[in-house]
Amino acid sequence: MTYLPAGKAAPDFTLQDQHNNTVRLSALLKQSRVLVYFYPKAMTPGCTVQACNLRDVKAELAAKGVSVVGISIDSPARLDKFTQRDQLNFTLLSDEDHKVADAFGVWGEKKFMGKTYDGLHRISFLIAQDGTVEKVFDDFKTKDHHQVVLNYLS
Repeated sequence: MTYLPAGKAAPDFTLQDQHNNTVRLSALLKQSRVLVYFYPKAMTPGCTVQACNLRDVKAELAAKGVSVVGISIDSPARLDKFTQRDQLNFTLLSDEDHKVADAFGVWGEKKFMGKTYDGLHRISFLIAQDGTVEKVFDDFKTKDHHQVVLNYLS
């Protein structure tokens, strides 16, 4: 699996959010840099820890000119449940056909408990306002992801 490296243009995408609203990356970038984080599945333990930690540092990220968008292959309805259950305060996007994940290079072979399957890899991209990938975050634990991002922004 080869994912999009820093310095390359991020694919502009349009996806449905947890409220069935259409969200386009280029529109978000008019407001701020965007942390696009891919996660395997809403409401699972690791994904919940990662999302809640990002929720808790949203103001710090905003102060550094960064908004957060999470992307998974879950349906908008499941994302809405995740948002409500954990009081998430940022946008979650549904990439059910994993076309955006493919474009970023984060869809590919995974191994879990001796089984091999295709799935979404947990990788984040900081997208600069000009649409280029500023930084790729690919080496973190779910519980530390938010801090790795904040450390980079400091």
